[in-house]
Amino acid sequence: MKGIYIFLADGFEDIEALATNDVLRRAGLRSSLIGISDEPFVTSSHGVTVGVDDCLPFLEADHEGTTEDDILIFPGGMPGSMNLSRCKPLIELMQAHYDAGGTVAAICAAPGLVLTQLKGIEGHKATCFDGFDDNLTAAGAHFEPRPAITSGRIITGRSAGHAIAFALEIVGKAAPDKLGKVKEHLFLNTL
Repeated sequence: MKGIYIFLADGFEDIEALATNDVLRRAGLRSSLIGISDEPFVTSSHGVTVGVDDCLPFLEADHEGTTEDDILIFPGGMPGSMNLSRCKPLIELMQAHYDAGGTVAAICAAPGLVLTQLKGIEGHKATCFDGFDDNLTAAGAHFEPRPAITSGRIITGRSAGHAIAFALEIVGKAAPDKLGKVKEHLFLNTL
């Protein structure tokens, strides 16, 4: 699947989805918010309702020409991560995307609930929210408690507090030439 897509289910973590989307767009990357149902709005775990760009049931899933710059992103949050993990069409899409050469990214609970269903996670370094690391280990990944990790075509983030680090890992994968400028823009006034 060509492009960058952030998948939202009711109960998603606001910061992990929206900060990631914001950083990607600051880098000039076109990212789309995709709801997993056929509804045009998704409600976060903190009650924020967000309009989506498209809905999973209506997406054209063509994997021809997919490269590692094409990224499917799964924010955490509860019950959002659980809702993502239970969406069979999404899990099938994720696997087909990865098999076609695309990158997958997840943060917080989503690495432990969504990415552990990926055939190919074995042997990769990954991080996630405390309590979901056993799922990663059971799936054959190597858990490391770091803010964000890129391991091949798998990107993981630890928690909402590390959403910017997670987003920067994605920028580093999709547009490494933009990474320095985005970091400068984000952190210039905070040093």
